[in-house]
Amino acid sequence: MLGQMVSTTTCSTCNGAGQLLDKRPPGVDNSGLVSKEDMITVKIPAGVSEGMQLSMSGKGNEAPGGGVPGDLLILIEEVEDKELKRDGNNLVYDLHITFVDAALGTSVEVPSVGGKVRIKIEPGTQSGKILRLRGKGLKDINGYGSGDQLIYINVWTPKKLTSEES
Repeated sequence: MLGQMVSTTTCSTCNGAGQLLDKRPPGVDNSGLVSKEDMITVKIPAGVSEGMQLSMSGKGNEAPGGGVPGDLLILIEEVEDKELKRDGNNLVYDLHITFVDAALGTSVEVPSVGGKVRIKIEPGTQSGKILRLRGKGLKDINGYGSGDQLIYINVWTPKKLTSEES
């Protein structure tokens, strides 16, 4: 009439694994896993930006009991370049030229992703002018072309002229 009461718990010896390891190799924990570090090669696609995550299937932690290994998540952190600044897929470069070069025109080399690029500064160029190098920016992560490189012209005007310059 009162019935029977049954209580179940996890085995305290094997923690519910159903088996015991008699001779455990060195470095193996209670679940049968070995803690170790592994070096892998990761291909970072062009156009990734700060905060994006890449996933490598099956490269994460092993699962106890011979299960499927987890995924490795890679968080992207950008290191800022001292000359080129990123603006989306565009790159921005501040070019400082002298008053004489701006007035008479010149040819200068500027840094770019693929190396140095020579550009022509037209005579009479004003400070604040922006030159655009189409396709010289960063590739789009989705493969829709490349950004541009924007060159901001800054003309340095001397505060005092020497007797030879005036």
